Amino acid sequence: MAKSAIVIGAGILGLATARALAVRGYAVTVFERNERAIGASIRNFGMVWPVGQPEGTLYNRAIFSRNTWQQIAAESKIWTDPVGSLHLAYHADELGVMEEFVQASKSYRQVAMLTPEQVQAKSPAAKATGLLGALWSADEMIVESRQAVGQVAAFLQEKYGVVFHWNTAISRIAHPVVYSGKRTWSADEIYVCSGADFETLYPETFLEIPITKCKLQMLRLQAQPDNWRIGPSLCGGLSLTHYSAFQVSPSLAALKERYAEQYPEYVKWGIHVMVSQNHLGELTIGDTHEYGLVQDPFDRESLNDLVMDYLATFTQFKNNSRLQSWNGTYAKMKNGATEFIHSPETGVTILNAPSGAGMTLSFGLAEEVISGQYTF
Repeated sequence: MAKSAIVIGAGILGLATARALAVRGYAVTVFERNERAIGASIRNFGMVWPVGQPEGTLYNRAIFSRNTWQQIAAESKIWTDPVGSLHLAYHADELGVMEEFVQASKSYRQVAMLTPEQVQAKSPAAKATGLLGALWSADEMIVESRQAVGQVAAFLQEKYGVVFHWNTAISRIAHPVVYSGKRTWSADEIYVCSGADFETLYPETFLEIPITKCKLQMLRLQAQPDNWRIGPSLCGGLSLTHYSAFQVSPSLAALKERYAEQYPEYVKWGIHVMVSQNHLGELTIGDTHEYGLVQDPFDRESLNDLVMDYLATFTQFKNNSRLQSWNGTYAKMKNGATEFIHSPETGVTILNAPSGAGMTLSFGLAEEVISGQYTF
């Protein structure tokens, strides 16, 4: 008889866990407190972003995740766009960091430095004035997360018979039983993938660890006219300071010092600016980072303005009209850990806090945990 598993949470990490179990023959049931996933998994760029992950476990995890996205998309007709990415340099110190990164990682990544002319050939949206060059990476791809997360759930249900209970909040676990009010279900193994809602289940565990929440603000611009495409996803120099992959660059520290002096408000609010384009031609812009267990539910328009101001330093679009803005919240470890994996009792495993990189890392992380490669 097949082993059974319960997964709590239908965000991308919960779905990735359900997939890793289902492909191994488990009978999987997923519980989601809402009628669909509405948290951080759908409130992002839709970027699958290996270029931001450092060499080794995290980069390999990102590549596995990207390949899994591609496999699922091919079977279930999920829209994807393997456009790659461009980090654009308008200052010599930015260009230097990029060159060091390429030199350090070209043996295992699909990366190269491009001239301004080569950049313009790849993206008509890159601002030409003052452009010195760019870091090109072929690894990155885009999904429309607002649709794709639900489509992955439908794929798992259809292909593997994964059972979903929507609008069902699990309020207590006592292995092998989970409780939602007076209703109960049981399974051989239970996986808790509840994201930023980590206070409901095992609150004592989360009180004991250095975990917090990160609120980010994002914007979407209206569809570009005449099916105009920006090509690769675009980043400004500030993104070099956000992603740990660039720590291999010896010049990064000096670049951070310049940014701290020139852009103190950007550093204070953790702002770095990127843009991706969905299948409709709309542009997703962001983002900001505010940390704390309790977050102001309202957006700070001043932060949106900072994002748009910096965006104008490296992009040129056909239509800059804002369509909407929103915020999202994800769990993050404060001690530098890239995730939180823990067994609070026999038969129960918590998977949480993939450092705001859930779209990029979740399939790989879940595979490692379920296959037994991950030690904790």
